[in-house]
Amino acid sequence: MPRQARLDAPGLLQHVMARGIERRKIFRNNKDRKSFLDRLAIILEETQTQCYAWSLIPNHFHLLLRTGTTPLSKVMRRLMTGYAVTFNKCHKRSGHLFQNRYKSVICEEEPYLMELIRYIHLNPLRAKVVKDLKELDKYPWTGHSTLLEKRKDPLIPKQPDKPNKLNRLNKPEASLAEKTIEDVLLHFADTKRIAHRRYRKFVEKGIGQGKRPEFQGGGLVRSAGGNKAGLLGRKKEEREKGDARILGSGHFVANVMKDANEILEKRAKFDISLDELISRTCAKFEIRVKDLLSKSRKRQLSQARGVVCYLAVDELGYSGDDVARNLRISGRGVSDCRERGKKILDKAGIIGEYLA
Repeated sequence: MPRQARLDAPGLLQHVMARGIERRKIFRNNKDRKSFLDRLAIILEETQTQCYAWSLIPNHFHLLLRTGTTPLSKVMRRLMTGYAVTFNKCHKRSGHLFQNRYKSVICEEEPYLMELIRYIHLNPLRAKVVKDLKELDKYPWTGHSTLLEKRKDPLIPKQPDKPNKLNRLNKPEASLAEKTIEDVLLHFADTKRIAHRRYRKFVEKGIGQGKRPEFQGGGLVRSAGGNKAGLLGRKKEEREKGDARILGSGHFVANVMKDANEILEKRAKFDISLDELISRTCAKFEIRVKDLLSKSRKRQLSQARGVVCYLAVDELGYSGDDVARNLRISGRGVSDCRERGKKILDKAGIIGEYLA
């Protein structure tokens, strides 16, 4: 059976897994693990992809990601290809490092976010890489120890030659990794001390759960605890929509597939290249393309960039990476511009004029 196409759209929560070819080790030592995490930290920040949980096992890894404007496929291609090249060079080997392509499962947030964070962070314990929870608390190769602040977060990118932006209080702006840690802890309490204690208790309760059958199978199969037998005999209209690429209720499955299909339909409907969109926008704003691509922050140019970013990503389904490359701005810049462009177009109500 041919494998299914990937589903992707901005803002989706995705559980990502990848194994070494023939189940061989992809992390032979701590230098390998650090190299992987350093690369991941930079990619997450540049693409504005959030990582809620992660775990490195000798022959595979788990990540729980929320995509930004950059598709997951591009995030993972940068991560896995770049790491494989470094690994092969370091260990004087050649050929494929990973077993086929990575596996990703789109997850419904409300019932599964916390469960998956716990499940992923307990991986080293289930794999017997660590002997107990006390050892896991300080284990550096999973996100559990950073949530407890027992270890420094390796997903905060190191940029000594490029200082962080300053806010109004002249304090460095928090990285996306720091904001993500705060988001997770706020699910447990408003103060860190209490949040750490409740989070650890939550993880401890999951130790006896072992492998979770509800994390296998699509749609209603998962919500039924992985028990397909319990679904037999139901009338067709009583069954929820299911898809092996999605972890969630039938309603969630249907919405994800609808959104993913709409992106493809928009691109096919308008069939506009990024170069053409940029040219049309420049004509509307009566500016030159070379000025739009410059570093100038003049109001008119900033507005035009915003319009291009919003239309390209939200209306035509282009990736944030593609837009950033064409406009010569950063991935984070694309996110900021999209918000500006949406306000301009919503107020004027003239989206169609750019795409017609």
